[in-house]
Amino acid sequence: MSSCVRSRSAVNALLCRFRNGEQGSSAVEFAIVAPIFLALTVAIAELAMVFFAGQYLETAVQDSARLIMTGQAQTAAVSYTADTFKTQVVCPRLNLLIDCNNLSIDIQSFSSFTGIDPGSPVDATNNIKSKFLFDMGSPTSTVLVRAFYPWQLMTARMFDISNLADGKYLIQASAAFRNEPYNNQ
Repeated sequence: MSSCVRSRSAVNALLCRFRNGEQGSSAVEFAIVAPIFLALTVAIAELAMVFFAGQYLETAVQDSARLIMTGQAQTAAVSYTADTFKTQVVCPRLNLLIDCNNLSIDIQSFSSFTGIDPGSPVDATNNIKSKFLFDMGSPTSTVLVRAFYPWQLMTARMFDISNLADGKYLIQASAAFRNEPYNNQ
């Protein structure tokens, strides 16, 4: 039996009744657990969206790289620049998850696979570089195609999953290949 049964003062009786009451305990427990549960649910959904966006970007880079590898981009009627290649070749292969205005494309040509050293896509302040190279190479040259997209995270401050200075997460996709000898066709 409770020690509060034979309480003499009204204040003690009220405190004993409050201490022994269990009517609102579920609501209090839910109020403690709910924000954590909701934050984790949002973070899981957000990471799933980042994964899907990364897969779309990877597919777009692979498809666009094939045009360079086969020489179709170099011998096309349109003389591609970095911006026209991005807007006419890469962006139509993306879905609505990725805004092409924030997409960066880096295409570099090397003499061999062992000579590939593209450098970091971020600068010393951990922001995406503003200028990238655009060199589709010649027949039989080694080419590296990279795409970068800064994804705005809602849960970056809660879980510290951003990898850029502004709280965004950098999604990257790349393709390395040797161009076919397309001049001999």
